[in-house]
Amino acid sequence: MINGIMNIYKEAGYTSHDVVAKLRGIVKQKKIGHTGTLDPDAVGVLPVCFGSATKLCDLMTDKSKEYEAVLRLGITTDTQDLSGTIQTESAVTVGEADIERAMMHFVGGYEQIPPMYSALKVNGKKLYELARAGKEVERQPRHVDIAYLRIVEMNVPEVRFVVGCSKGTYIRSLCADIGERLGCGAAMAQLKRTRVGNFRIEDALTLSQVEELMQQGAYQKYVVAPDSVFMEYKAAVVKSASEGALLNGNKLYPHQLDVDSPELLKDGEMLRVYNGNQMFKAVYIFVKKEGVLKPFKMFL
Repeated sequence: MINGIMNIYKEAGYTSHDVVAKLRGIVKQKKIGHTGTLDPDAVGVLPVCFGSATKLCDLMTDKSKEYEAVLRLGITTDTQDLSGTIQTESAVTVGEADIERAMMHFVGGYEQIPPMYSALKVNGKKLYELARAGKEVERQPRHVDIAYLRIVEMNVPEVRFVVGCSKGTYIRSLCADIGERLGCGAAMAQLKRTRVGNFRIEDALTLSQVEELMQQGAYQKYVVAPDSVFMEYKAAVVKSASEGALLNGNKLYPHQLDVDSPELLKDGEMLRVYNGNQMFKAVYIFVKKEGVLKPFKMFL
């Protein structure tokens, strides 16, 4: 069984769920999960978790992301991209300097209203299901952080740009918001996800490449160990007398671990915990008032 993460290149025409389904057939393993939905027309980085690493799926969705996108000015659609039904068309009379100013206005973060065509749920119903039924419901704005935005090419009415952003950012909505600020409307024409956390597009594998690697038995070097996601945390090795407590997911005391400067542990600090054979087993969190470490994620 594979236990780890593979950096998959999602091709156009597949949903993220399709990618997982195809990988189950390729690697002959059921326990697989993806780390963040990409629209069917979008392409790019989709980290996929296998085996015990599926416990990372929710944590991976929290990672920062980078996209390369193209926005089309002068048009709005019901889906905020070109796959939808056109709602308005307008002449684009703004200049390049105006476009750049409008786009840079969003750097640093803003309150973004999620699109109706999204997988978010309202009262137990996915928004896109309501949208397909012709219903529109009020959505609460959510704060999103735009770390940077770089214009790559401006060929009005289209603008190609790169954006780094926080979790929960909809690039379709960002395009629509830019168009609204300019007064001519805009929709997303293309989307490529180029990075999720430390997973980059230049290292991503297509499904056909994964299939070939499996046939050759050469896939293992492309599987990233689960602890790689937690490298910003201090490492600790459980002492032999306490391995049973670790394997049972029990709380641990600092004296049960070989860790640098245990007296300096801070409240809420996370540790990567390994067994005596240097095998990654868990992430623990230190609760200072109790003087103990409690399991946060187990990878047994």
